[in-house]
Amino acid sequence: MERTGPPARLTGAVAAVAAALLAAGGLTALAPSAAAADADQARNGGFESGLDGWSCTGGSGATVGTPAHSGTSALKATPAGSDNAKCSQKVPVQPASTYTLSAWVQGSYVYLGAEGTGTTDVSTWTQSSTDWKQLTTTFKTGPSTTSVSVYTHGWFGTPAYYADDLTLIGPGGAPAELPATPTGLRAGTATSSSVDLSWTGSAGATGYNVYRGGTKVASVTGTSTTVTGLAASTAYSFQVAATNAAGESAKSAAVTATTTAGGGGTGGGLPTHALVGYLHSSFANGSGYTRMADVPDSWDVIDLAFGEPTSVTSGDIRFSLCPVAECPNVESVAEFKAAIKAKQAAGKKVLISIGGQNGQVQLTTTAARDTFVSSVSKIIDEYGLDGLDIDFEGHSLSLNTGDTDFRNPTTPVVVNLISAVKTLKAKYGQKFVLTMAPETFFVQLGYQYYGSGPWGGQDPRAGAYLPVIHALRDDLTLLHVQDYNSGSIMGLDNQYHSMGGADFHIAMTDMLLTGFPVAGDQTKVFPPLRPDQVAIGLPASTQAGNGHTSPAEVTKALNCLTKRTDCGSYATHGTWPALRGLMTWSINWDRFNNGEFSKNFDAYFGS
Repeated sequence: MERTGPPARLTGAVAAVAAALLAAGGLTALAPSAAAADADQARNGGFESGLDGWSCTGGSGATVGTPAHSGTSALKATPAGSDNAKCSQKVPVQPASTYTLSAWVQGSYVYLGAEGTGTTDVSTWTQSSTDWKQLTTTFKTGPSTTSVSVYTHGWFGTPAYYADDLTLIGPGGAPAELPATPTGLRAGTATSSSVDLSWTGSAGATGYNVYRGGTKVASVTGTSTTVTGLAASTAYSFQVAATNAAGESAKSAAVTATTTAGGGGTGGGLPTHALVGYLHSSFANGSGYTRMADVPDSWDVIDLAFGEPTSVTSGDIRFSLCPVAECPNVESVAEFKAAIKAKQAAGKKVLISIGGQNGQVQLTTTAARDTFVSSVSKIIDEYGLDGLDIDFEGHSLSLNTGDTDFRNPTTPVVVNLISAVKTLKAKYGQKFVLTMAPETFFVQLGYQYYGSGPWGGQDPRAGAYLPVIHALRDDLTLLHVQDYNSGSIMGLDNQYHSMGGADFHIAMTDMLLTGFPVAGDQTKVFPPLRPDQVAIGLPASTQAGNGHTSPAEVTKALNCLTKRTDCGSYATHGTWPALRGLMTWSINWDRFNNGEFSKNFDAYFGS
């Protein structure tokens, strides 16, 4: 419901008439009013200084030149997932005073409001406006209120909205002062991928920004945090700044901390830059069958495709070589095992890959979980393998309604999978190689949507790999998301990116190495992975899958991510020379395509 408050002061013409009537004795003199001193208390309400003074949830806000109601800029905020693109600022006010809040907006379901008033918080909205429309509401502050938050927001699942010329007319409050610079910054426990930080609180601070090498990596309300996503055996410099409604203090003195050697779950033995490929061992297709002994030396990790369940929910995984009728040149089991040993002697890792397009696996019960552990162990032991690749696709993973926090999953198929893999890792020890090959729908789409959403109705598979990756991040050797057979995905720049070129791989990989709020919720941030845990997944040829990327574009993606050159229009949030490498579907298709994919990798990394 829209409400329009009284004008804050008389216009010049009306005031002149009133003065004349008063002088003529025709108007009774009024007591002086605070309204005579009322002014606009909002900071940067026209967005001419970017987002200065404003905070937008989930990185949803940006300033644009078109459309603008006046001046040269306006706010554009884009809802995503469960984030309604709320942009707000805290404004100093006087107690027991009346304020009029107005803004010009454009879009569907655009809200304007104030909260923390000390009386009744207010809001007004428009259902749909294709042109600029003014929203206005009024409120009175409480007897001890000294600041309020004014905001705009859109609605879930709607397009971007625009806002401009926001004003808060009323008496000015005491101006906020910048908080003091934090002191006492110190580094605590360091692991191979994280450092604990703590500091002394600052008077007047409502929060703190943490910087690593001059780049902000965290915002917290307390006086400690753990910075994650670091590389092993690396020295880092940290600083912290205090924040409040007035802005940010100067940064503290820097402290240096060095991460420990090694990284949890690296599996050991992988080269600095590795090439991962799937070998069609249990079936034939148009690429032809490749014997294990004939796999080229370029491949550092060989994933045997596929181990599949006897039924979707049994957890009983079986693997066998392609039948002779289907693959006339298949080797014997003895020859296959001997070739695996030879590859391992040459420093290669050979894994069993579970799932694939046709191998749906749903560990709905603890019995299925235990069967999964025993059957996978049997395959690993029989063939003398180095570990496990999880390639769950289709409907293997989805989240139950109400399972909304990736850090604490409750869905049985997720919880049981995590438990099963942890059991396998504990059984085989630190040398156990664990990799995962999810599709973008199950990982990066989680930036916008997670499960069925807070009100249901979304695809419950959206982002469903995130709790698995997060729970196993200390055991994970490699994550190589399939950057193919994918729809367009929103990156951290809040723009959609489509497969087939360097831009898609840059944006998708940047999300993994930077971290992101899940479903736009800044309280549920998926932490970044280490660069040595990440490889880019691509099809080896145009026949191997939708989204083939030419060698030239692959090179651009690697240049951008490891050297910050050839980045095009996408600005990454870092540079990661330790990025592990590339994965492809598949070794067979690459051989069919004269080794184009592996030759380009070898040339790039000097193998």
